[in-house]
Amino acid sequence: MDVVDAIQGRRSIRAFQSKEVPQEIVEKLIDMAGWAPSAGNIQPWEFIIVRKPEIKRRLVEAALDQTFIEEAPIAIVVCANENRSSQGYGIRGKTLYCIQDTAAAIQNILLAAYSFGLGACWIGAFREEEAREILKIPYGVRPIAIIPIGYPAEAPPSPSRRPVTQIVHYEIFKGRYS
Repeated sequence: MDVVDAIQGRRSIRAFQSKEVPQEIVEKLIDMAGWAPSAGNIQPWEFIIVRKPEIKRRLVEAALDQTFIEEAPIAIVVCANENRSSQGYGIRGKTLYCIQDTAAAIQNILLAAYSFGLGACWIGAFREEEAREILKIPYGVRPIAIIPIGYPAEAPPSPSRRPVTQIVHYEIFKGRYS
């Protein structure tokens, strides 16, 4: 699949078929995530694959009752290893670079999932400490996103986008604040 087609065609999917996602595809998604750029090539990401219904159910509660997490055959919880990033870049590594790096890995997962005919959704709205407890994530590793993944049971329309003329600035910022 052409990368431009993947970027423009991918949608946030919140309804899934009950069909299982093969383990080899899950491993390929993680492999693609690992190809994301990272500051100093530190690669501060960690991935937790969740298939067990009882764990997904608890994640639904942590994620403010976003029930489609439980409907997806798998959920990937993407974490940022703050300790790893801080060793290379101090506080900026811990508070910024590991988040940026992990976000790039998340985008790779979303695009790769779409290219494999899967649907996914990037969920950032969840109670972090509750997710940490459910998944036994150690301190120094921060859960950043929950990504439910499966075969889509919906085909959302293309969302509107701001035109390029409203978002590009040359040399100085001339934007509006609304």
